[in-house]
Amino acid sequence: MPASFAGFPPEALRFFRQLERNNRRDWFEPRKQVFLDSVRAPMEEFVAAIDAALASFAPEAVTLPERAIYRIYRDTRFSPDKSPYKTHIAASFFRSDLGRHVAGGYYVEISHRWVGVAGGVYMPTPENLRLIRVHIMENFERFDSLARDRKLLAAMGPLTGEKLARPPKGFPPDHPSVEWLKFKHWYFWKELPADLATSKKLLPEVVNRFRLMKPVIDFFNEPLLAMRRKRLPLAPPGA
Repeated sequence: MPASFAGFPPEALRFFRQLERNNRRDWFEPRKQVFLDSVRAPMEEFVAAIDAALASFAPEAVTLPERAIYRIYRDTRFSPDKSPYKTHIAASFFRSDLGRHVAGGYYVEISHRWVGVAGGVYMPTPENLRLIRVHIMENFERFDSLARDRKLLAAMGPLTGEKLARPPKGFPPDHPSVEWLKFKHWYFWKELPADLATSKKLLPEVVNRFRLMKPVIDFFNEPLLAMRRKRLPLAPPGA
């Protein structure tokens, strides 16, 4: 059966608009049930529908709602902004054998301002960053072709992310891939209209963009999977 999702109720976007103006615990707590009913519960349905769609083209990224969905509570320990709550709800879909953020994965965000769709590697470990850079350098033409695919660019825009001013240490500054190598992380990010969230078009719009990003996501994960296989213990004879 094809995946389906009717969209978020209008109350979800209304809740986030009000939360942005009243980002305080004494406002949120009396309205927590509204959040659970109008935001969290539909998000769980939405993630389950995305998982059902991913199963047909990226089964390795299927992530159950309890693992995929981020908490509404902000971590304010190291931020000058002490607002306790996020004004959006989000989920990420990733390979459980590689981990969230540190490897290639997919992301979706619902707020009263936009529907955000993303994919890439956002916070790679130093080792993963090095492995991906080497992989790009050794497979530059293939990577460049994947990252500049016309349908992908039309749907998501170009790869973005924080970059170094100079080529990373240990990499040739004259290599044709040098501009890609300067990236500290690589991701696509697209903001779609907020009212899409309340439409049945939400699911196909997000899933189609995930599908278009998959070749690039898979490319990022190739060297990480290869390294993981090297580190797995050998199976005993006859196992």
